[in-house]
Amino acid sequence: MNIDAPLLPDTGEPGFGIYVHWPFCAAKCPYCDFNSHVRHQPVDQPRFTSAFLNEMETMRRMSGPKTVTSIFLGGGTPSLMEPATVAAVLEGIARHWHVPDGIEITMEANPSSVEAERFRGYRAAGVNRVSLGVQALNDEDLKFLGRLHDVADALKAIRLARGIFPRMSFDLIYARPRQTVAAWEAELKQAISYAVDHLSLYQLTIEEGTPFFGLHKAGKLIVPDGDQSADLYEATQEITARHGMPAYEVSNHARPGAESRHNLTYWRYGDYAGIGPGAHGRLTRGPHKIALATERRPETWLEQVEAHGHGLVDQEELGRDEQADELLLMGLRLTEGVDLARWQQLSGRDPDPQREQILLEHGFIERLGNSRLRCTPKGMLILDAVVADLAC
Repeated sequence: MNIDAPLLPDTGEPGFGIYVHWPFCAAKCPYCDFNSHVRHQPVDQPRFTSAFLNEMETMRRMSGPKTVTSIFLGGGTPSLMEPATVAAVLEGIARHWHVPDGIEITMEANPSSVEAERFRGYRAAGVNRVSLGVQALNDEDLKFLGRLHDVADALKAIRLARGIFPRMSFDLIYARPRQTVAAWEAELKQAISYAVDHLSLYQLTIEEGTPFFGLHKAGKLIVPDGDQSADLYEATQEITARHGMPAYEVSNHARPGAESRHNLTYWRYGDYAGIGPGAHGRLTRGPHKIALATERRPETWLEQVEAHGHGLVDQEELGRDEQADELLLMGLRLTEGVDLARWQQLSGRDPDPQREQILLEHGFIERLGNSRLRCTPKGMLILDAVVADLAC
């Protein structure tokens, strides 16, 4: 693997991605419902590495020979992995599939677990893009969000990432309690000044099973209502577009050409292999896509892989109607919209002309010639309702 190869251009095709899930975190954030786990004893990284490599063999048999277009190391907190663990995982992927030089290889990292030496080790292993979980640029809100870093740590991590990796992104969460549009605009402009080419900007959502859910239900955590959230969202779109980082997906913003290739694979409804505890995948077999999911609990997953070569707990064949619905759900998140010919091929029908006309007249969707359909900025505010209408 030539780590200095220039990043390959986006072809516009869905591609084939590999997702590897590292499930461990130093602390569990109160808003997080991801498959992440805190362990107070050191994780046996060599043992988990062997299990990742074993599950890869199973996924390779299921996918057949493929050319990989992106790799994503997510979590959890992948930056808790040793550089040698990352190197072994990437080498394993290259043994099982064709990995061209210059594909995007992303790793998520938390500012609290960032060290220059580790970053250089990840870069030497082949990582060429890092995604930092910054989440806020003021210390009060970082503490509220349960983060282990402060703003100084975040800025240090951003500087390190910019100096070591060819590409860098970071996340922010908005629609936080008591957050005004003016305060968010100031924070967002500050973030854009630090960003290189990509930002992920998520509205705070209250997920069932999280500490925030209990507080919200008890009336102890008040988040912006629908109108306030819409104002914050619209301010986000206006400011990022004005500064050359328009939205290419509901929550993701990039300078042209710097979009996340791996996430585009999801949204364009491409195939991807999911490896690790709680990982999901989509692999095509004939007319079907197979939806895959692995055991969530890390130690149970580990035992299952060691016994059976994989930790799969769910394999569901998706028929054409289900695939068409997923294609619509994912594709309408993108500003490039949905490939209508592909949707028609899967669903066996055209969009309902009456429903489409109503959505067009209300300014929620628009046609891009005869080949694509997309949500307007107004439609993005009610995306779930638009998808539900078109899928009927």
